[in-house]
Amino acid sequence: MFALRHLRLQSKVRLQLPCIAAATATTTTTTTKHMPAVPARVLIGMHTQATDYRWQRLLLLEKHMVQHQRTTTTLSTSNAEPDNNSPEKSSTLLQQLAAATKPYAQLMRIDRPIGTYLLFWPCGWSIALSADAGCWPDFTMLGLFATGALIMRGAGCTINDMWDRDIDAKVERTRNRPLASGQITQFDAIVFLSAQLSLGLLVLVQLNWQSILLGASSLGLVITYPLMKRVTYWPQLVLGMCFNWGALLGWCATQGSVNLDACLPLYLSGVCWTIVYDTIYAHQDKLDDLQIGVKSTALRFGENTKAWLSCFTAAMLTGLSAAGYACDQTLPYYAAVGVVGAHLVQQIYSLNIDNPTDCAKKFISNHQVGLILFLGIVLGTLLKSDDAKPQRRSSTATTTTAYVPLPQSKPDVIS
Repeated sequence: MFALRHLRLQSKVRLQLPCIAAATATTTTTTTKHMPAVPARVLIGMHTQATDYRWQRLLLLEKHMVQHQRTTTTLSTSNAEPDNNSPEKSSTLLQQLAAATKPYAQLMRIDRPIGTYLLFWPCGWSIALSADAGCWPDFTMLGLFATGALIMRGAGCTINDMWDRDIDAKVERTRNRPLASGQITQFDAIVFLSAQLSLGLLVLVQLNWQSILLGASSLGLVITYPLMKRVTYWPQLVLGMCFNWGALLGWCATQGSVNLDACLPLYLSGVCWTIVYDTIYAHQDKLDDLQIGVKSTALRFGENTKAWLSCFTAAMLTGLSAAGYACDQTLPYYAAVGVVGAHLVQQIYSLNIDNPTDCAKKFISNHQVGLILFLGIVLGTLLKSDDAKPQRRSSTATTTTAYVPLPQSKPDVIS
């Protein structure tokens, strides 16, 4: 009887437990079924302390439920198969790949495309000037030269950073570059440069053999330019000779030879333009350059920068006019030259050489200069008459010599 009484108390306590009341009917059945049985003599021994009994029974039930949950979790984890194609794992792989390639993208300045634009525009000018009257420029050539500009500009940046690794670490604007900050080693940069030059060669061999030789001859300027800032105040001049090589190469790629009447003034104009925009760029680092001992036209010109840049702008406009005259260009071309001149004048006379932010802004705006001139060349070529150029070539290329025919006498025949 006493044991039956405690069995009734057991069922009452089970109904009063909070953890059992919150559980579902299935969980309750499973828990009760698997709960270890309590002997009657143990229940009889606990009847004098009903409160202690309730707490002990509660702890026993909770312990059993925790063990059951752990067992269920372990079984579900062991039975689950790993998903190698899960979105989380794919996202992790992409993040690792991006982290591994980021230093190399920074090394070739992918995040700053202005250098690629400035390298491409002289090529685009030359290709557009070489087009036949009334025709569009060769878009295949434009695509090849755009690809080459992207690759070789990156290669030039790699070479520059390899030479200037120690200098860049001392300049505020460049100390976070991959080589200067130690993100990649010198050997890694050499391997990467080899890949870049291989891709550049792959683009170059798509051209005729004259262009291949002419393009390969510019590699010396690419390699030696970073050294010029150590020996001369005119490294921007060497940069201009390197960056505007496309003014010669573009014409050669489309025509098989270089027309010096048009290409030489175009090339010299590009050199003057490079001196203008890269002097503005160099004013950003002039304080650091003074401390390190690096030379530039920004330090050479000093407070007379605007006067010097005005002279180079005038020389650039003169050269562009001569190139247009040699190609029989029309009104849209000369209008574009005028707009380019106005753009450069506005740059120079609104420039604050002591404000690095303003210098950077003016430097980047030179992309517009190249685009304006390119559009002017294309429109001017489309409006050229078909017979203008052949007439001029025939008048200058051929010369005639007047002569008096000598009388021809028949030889005497000796019979």
